[in-house]
Amino acid sequence: MNKKICVIGAGPSGITAAKNLLDAGMSVTVYDQGSEVGGNWVYTESEGHSSVFETTHIISSKTLSEYEDFPMPADYPDYPSHKHLAAYFQAYAKHFNLYPHIQFHTKVLKCTRMSEGHWEVTISANDTEQTQLFDALVVCNGHHWNPRMPTYPGQFSGRFMHSHGVKRFSDFTNQRVLVIGGGNSACDVAVESSRVAASVDLSWRRGYWVAPKFIMGKPADVFSEKINWMPQWLWQRVSATSLRIRNGRNTLYGLPEPEGPIGFHHPTINEDLFYTIRHGKIKPRPDIARLEGNTVFFKDGSQGDYDTIVACTGYIISHPFFEKSFIDYSEGEVKLWLKMFHPDIDNLYFIGLFQPLGCIWPGSELQSKLMAKELSGQWKRPANILELCEQELRQPDFRQINTPRHTITVDYHKFRKRLLKQLGRKQ
Repeated sequence: MNKKICVIGAGPSGITAAKNLLDAGMSVTVYDQGSEVGGNWVYTESEGHSSVFETTHIISSKTLSEYEDFPMPADYPDYPSHKHLAAYFQAYAKHFNLYPHIQFHTKVLKCTRMSEGHWEVTISANDTEQTQLFDALVVCNGHHWNPRMPTYPGQFSGRFMHSHGVKRFSDFTNQRVLVIGGGNSACDVAVESSRVAASVDLSWRRGYWVAPKFIMGKPADVFSEKINWMPQWLWQRVSATSLRIRNGRNTLYGLPEPEGPIGFHHPTINEDLFYTIRHGKIKPRPDIARLEGNTVFFKDGSQGDYDTIVACTGYIISHPFFEKSFIDYSEGEVKLWLKMFHPDIDNLYFIGLFQPLGCIWPGSELQSKLMAKELSGQWKRPANILELCEQELRQPDFRQINTPRHTITVDYHKFRKRLLKQLGRKQ
């Protein structure tokens, strides 16, 4: 029973993995490059560390974001800030006595599966390399840290950065800023920088569904949960109608209409975008055609001059500690059953490698419980894992646009039900 388990990452997924493995009697070692529990939610101004913006609040409500084993404090707001969340994750780690099992300032360099099935894990800490053997490997290194940068014809002579490098919005004071993208980060960067910048333009190559944080006085995800019993097509129509009533059509704000129903791409949760556009603080732009000096030429024939371009164009799924010939999910399908079980390797687990229409952490917690049950001999995986992986790929929760950002999407509630079924529990 006292199996040695390696967990990579002490972010929200890593700590719940560690907690549930310890509950099952495992010997757990967690490696993390940072200095504190919380992953991206530990704010720092260092661009070398993947962290949130100084103004970031969660985009899912606390009700549907907390661990079931450790509810958020009652006095937290509906949408906690990054400070609230960092404190919450650190309180979780203290409550379940996880800190003695975490090695901070430690980089995982290489993970190799040996012929007898053990994992050889090479780490670097204090300028010293060391190798340890483990019975199982749990990957919780996140998928929001390796920036995906766009490319365009020509060269831009100003600052061309990814949203990953945005920390303080005061850095955009009196700047002419162009923001690329229509996701949550893009709209947050556009809105927040518009408070201090000389001008802010927002370039979309396609339309997005934009939802407010509150509908009928309730957090948007809580409102959506109330109608989740509907068939998906009806839920999509009701949700779309509520957004049309609330916001009107995108074209009223100079933005393109979504190309498909809600769920066709990740919806953007932003309370202030339309307000800020109609107040003249953000100017919508179409897709970029080419760059020349400080000038950007757009596909509708218009152009603009900028000091800074911020690309909010997502991230590459990366596992640099694996040989690419062994595992590489940076492009194409991610063939994992329940987004965690590898079809061929029975002692490798991915926790949190999914993107729900909702919050990741409750799903990570359930994945961790299932993993712990298997490792402690209380649950046995199906023999047809490969078939189940392929079935998930053929029958996704949502038929989405074919882009790298949409390879790991799940529906929050459906995914939760699938995990609970394997745990022998009801909703």
